[in-house]
Amino acid sequence: MSYERRKIKIGKVVSDKMDKTIVVSVEWLQPHRVYKKNVRKWSRFKVHDSSNECRLGDTVRIIETRPTSKTKRWKVEEVLQKGDVAELQPSEINMDDFDSSGHERVENGVSEVND
Repeated sequence: MSYERRKIKIGKVVSDKMDKTIVVSVEWLQPHRVYKKNVRKWSRFKVHDSSNECRLGDTVRIIETRPTSKTKRWKVEEVLQKGDVAELQPSEINMDDFDSSGHERVENGVSEVND
């Protein structure tokens, strides 16, 4: 396959849990057969990330390549935008601010938790 004929797609990283592999979700539109309205659909691709630079939420450009494993046929060409994914660690949550059912304590319609 020549370099010029390789497919290129842009998508968002939805998983980076594997070593040197990420999962990229690419959105595309397909017209509905009856109603002719465009319906959003997503395809998920396993992508080779040789330097482990991509993180969850990043927008990346991927390019088609030879198969590197049973399901990987794409590789990262470029990270277009770094993603902003807020991760909250369990140790950062103060359990005194919640009642026994897990709901936030509220007194007179005002939350007791101060920012």
